[in-house]
Amino acid sequence: MSKTVNRGYVPGDEREFFGEAVCRLRQAGSDLYELMNRGYPVKGASAFVGNHYLLSERQRLALVRAVFPESSIRNRKQKEITGALTGRTVHIDGFNTVITLEVALSGSPLLRCMDGCIRDLAGLRGTYRLIDKTTPAIMRIGEALAAADVREAVFYLDAPVSNSGRLKARILELLEPFPFSVRAEVIHNVDAVLETQDCVITGDAIILDRCRSWFALTRQILETGEGDYSFVDLHDIK
Repeated sequence: MSKTVNRGYVPGDEREFFGEAVCRLRQAGSDLYELMNRGYPVKGASAFVGNHYLLSERQRLALVRAVFPESSIRNRKQKEITGALTGRTVHIDGFNTVITLEVALSGSPLLRCMDGCIRDLAGLRGTYRLIDKTTPAIMRIGEALAAADVREAVFYLDAPVSNSGRLKARILELLEPFPFSVRAEVIHNVDAVLETQDCVITGDAIILDRCRSWFALTRQILETGEGDYSFVDLHDIK
């Protein structure tokens, strides 16, 4: 039996992201949103707000991942695909998507962000290993894509990240029986490829700003499927 691993879990999350802490985090997020809309860069603005509200480094990371200026939110919303994916090819940011679902299955905090994405606080930093949540995460992706009746799913995995080859093999093995074509590519610059594509599936903010169109598959899986996940609501803090 494989060892149980809780991806993205940090002691203290219960104290920093639930209960009264959320009210303070939302107040800080509202201030950060206002500063960013006035043209202040996110690094300086988040440091100022974080210091003012005495936020931890992890709480500051949550704000940076969840709060965006109105111009960015509007741009992403305009490119978001809200209709059917029938017969289309989707281009998937492999590590980004799988890790967020692993975090969800681990019961670790998930952020409902202002641009409509669900993001996590796990952080990759060049290292990754398959855990007991990897297979169910991939299966949820497969089930959602099958229900959407896509024609093909192309996963892109970062070559420099450890175990990218093993994740590729697991994806191809698990999704082979599904009624859509599957490809998995291990490449050196995933961001650069996805930035040129339509029907992108990712939570990476830079990719979302630059790609042609995107679909919030992770949000759909987590908000419409079974499961009791730990959401931190920062999507409506204006």
